[in-house]
Amino acid sequence: MDFILKRKLKYYTKEIFKYFNIAVLAFGLIITMVITKYKPVYKVSISGKELGYIQNKDALEETVKESVMEKADKNVDTIDITTQPEYELKFVDRAIETKEEEVVATVKQDVAITYKYYEIALNNETVDSVDTLEEAEELINKVKEEKQEELDLSIIEKYTEKEEEVKTTELEVAKSDIQTKIAEKLEKIEKQKEEEERINNMPEIKGIKLAYMPVAGTITSRYGVSSRIRKSTHTGLDIATPTGTPIQVVASGTVTAASYSGAYGNLVKVEHGNGLETWYAHTSKMYVKVGQKVEAGEVIAAVGSTGNSTGSHLHLEIRIDGEHVNPQNYLYK
Repeated sequence: MDFILKRKLKYYTKEIFKYFNIAVLAFGLIITMVITKYKPVYKVSISGKELGYIQNKDALEETVKESVMEKADKNVDTIDITTQPEYELKFVDRAIETKEEEVVATVKQDVAITYKYYEIALNNETVDSVDTLEEAEELINKVKEEKQEELDLSIIEKYTEKEEEVKTTELEVAKSDIQTKIAEKLEKIEKQKEEEERINNMPEIKGIKLAYMPVAGTITSRYGVSSRIRKSTHTGLDIATPTGTPIQVVASGTVTAASYSGAYGNLVKVEHGNGLETWYAHTSKMYVKVGQKVEAGEVIAAVGSTGNSTGSHLHLEIRIDGEHVNPQNYLYK
């Protein structure tokens, strides 16, 4: 009995292997036929729109970026495909050609490029821009070494998606620009110091600094003198200068009058606080109005010869608590 079972088992095993081999052979034949007639590709779509077939989906994105980089500026920092392609594995007839270049060209149209560059700033004010951090550092080191002084130079890393905003310059040009700006800055600082020193040396009245001379010119009539054209002694100081010469207010304050006023002609009055007031008479033009706040040195009128006047000049009065005083006690000494 056991002998018979063993024979049957051996027989069925052979049959199974025979049909298995046939199946493998058939499967292999089918695969060979498929490979011979068809090829595996990826159908690429964006937002449901079919772009075409490609061989390698992993290489597509890299190919797109490389293609963009070939034409893009060296300041490109990142390239991102805005809408990611969709892939579907397909077996298609080998006669069908893939459209790698067309797919790449279409995907390229939907990329976001970020550009990077470096600004050089002097006292937080941008002077110039260069392409790389290495160039920026080299530039600052060179300038500081040549100037041999403390300079507030800094590097600002900038990003933009607009290529036209990237306006970098060659290293030597940037160096020249920075040196020019430094020279301008140092000159400005020197002028500021000189101006501060000039103002510090100007007189004060009741704590109000008389920071500016109204005009430059020749004194033609002093305070307190008598004249045939006046009913009383002179209440101010006359400074002859051409018509149209700008008149600067001596100190900050508020305009209290700006109109024609009899013998004074066009008259501007400015209240400075603490009882101090200045008057500017015989002007040809007035550039301010009543109630207007003015800063020391601001142009408020132009020299003229309106009112009781025999020639182009500024009549300047200084009044303290309503009483006129000699302007030459403070100005035009």
